[in-house]
Amino acid sequence: MKPIDLIIAPLTLLVLLLLAYFLREVSATEETKKYFFPALLLKMLGAIGVGLIYQFYYGGGDTFSYYTHGAAHIVNAFYENFSAGLKLLTANGEFDPETYKYSSKIWMYRDQTSYFIVRIAAIFGVLTYNTYSSVALLFAFFSFWGLWLMYQSFYKIYPELNKWLAVSIFFVPTVFFWGSGILKDTVTLGATGFLVYSFIQLAFERKNMVWNSILMAFSIYLIISVKLYIFLSLMPALILWFFLYRIGRIRSAVARALVAPILLVVGGFLAYYVALKAGEDNKRYALDQIAETAQVTAYDIRYWTGRDAGSGYSLGELDGTFESMIKLAPQAVNVALFRPYLWEVNNPLMLLSALEALFLLGLTIRLFYRNKLVHIGQSLKSPIILFCLGFAIIFAFGVGISTYNFGTLSRYRIVMVPFFLMALFILDFHAQSKKQNVSNRS
Repeated sequence: MKPIDLIIAPLTLLVLLLLAYFLREVSATEETKKYFFPALLLKMLGAIGVGLIYQFYYGGGDTFSYYTHGAAHIVNAFYENFSAGLKLLTANGEFDPETYKYSSKIWMYRDQTSYFIVRIAAIFGVLTYNTYSSVALLFAFFSFWGLWLMYQSFYKIYPELNKWLAVSIFFVPTVFFWGSGILKDTVTLGATGFLVYSFIQLAFERKNMVWNSILMAFSIYLIISVKLYIFLSLMPALILWFFLYRIGRIRSAVARALVAPILLVVGGFLAYYVALKAGEDNKRYALDQIAETAQVTAYDIRYWTGRDAGSGYSLGELDGTFESMIKLAPQAVNVALFRPYLWEVNNPLMLLSALEALFLLGLTIRLFYRNKLVHIGQSLKSPIILFCLGFAIIFAFGVGISTYNFGTLSRYRIVMVPFFLMALFILDFHAQSKKQNVSNRS
């Protein structure tokens, strides 16, 4: 951060708050308005907090690499040589005589997924006179707006759960903290919100088809460009949601029984085809390479890039086969959802993750304590619950099996946590309704 941040950042904040006031008036209901600015301000505090943590606690890290050793050089190129700046924005890792004086200083220039974040930060940097705080606030605002639209969509389905949906999406500490700064997770979290929102608009509400199709395509592009594995986890769950919803719309029980297996098979093949095509341009995530990628990534984070963090874990031996992954699946889901345990904590940030994991475990136990298994089982027929729970479990398995470091895991899992919490609250709501219906009949 530089002294000019003290001037530009407040101006950026003022502009964003004025824009937010307008957006709140056109998007929020009387019931949801009360959550808008508290949620937005938390995101903005998280954006500044991430910078402070990396500067004074870690002494460097990803956000420094994206901005100080990345975007700042592109912004300088724009100021000194506009043509060079444009070339850097569209570069694909190649070195050019005109841009070499800048590109040679960018640490992540050859890493395309990381350089994608550098590009976004550079665009924001040009708009905000190359000030870190302002760029971070713009990242936070993007993430917030995607989540807000998703929240509004779920609120329309479950207005009775407006408070708990807001808690799930906006007020989980690690989510609003790690999902707000100049990080990959901020972009993918916001893009996930935009994708789910546009999917609901297109598949169920059938509103603004052209605009929402563009928004969906843009969201998918962002997610694939930064973290393809999120797309590979999310799309099968969305496809499942759509086909289960269509099955539920068939009024005749006989027709539903006949058509349901066909639609589920079609949905399964469609999900497989989407995953297959998505992995074509990135061989690490090709279906036949995922097991090996999980092994390499887990061991790299555990024993190399994260070996000095002091927060590693191990689930057992990964040998690069699907069999070893499946064998460790229960432990992988457990570690992503409910660990670290309190006795595994060895630094302040791990304590935050441990308390949050304990909260998730407590809510899960509460669900089963308050409701009979039969009511929970009946409620699991809901397509929206199956979507939220399906995505959360698939994603938890993916990051749990491939991370092997609690610090990294606390960032990676933030896109999953809101969906898992929503699944718990919606499932409890349905189960309690069924319990009440049984009581009324008796």
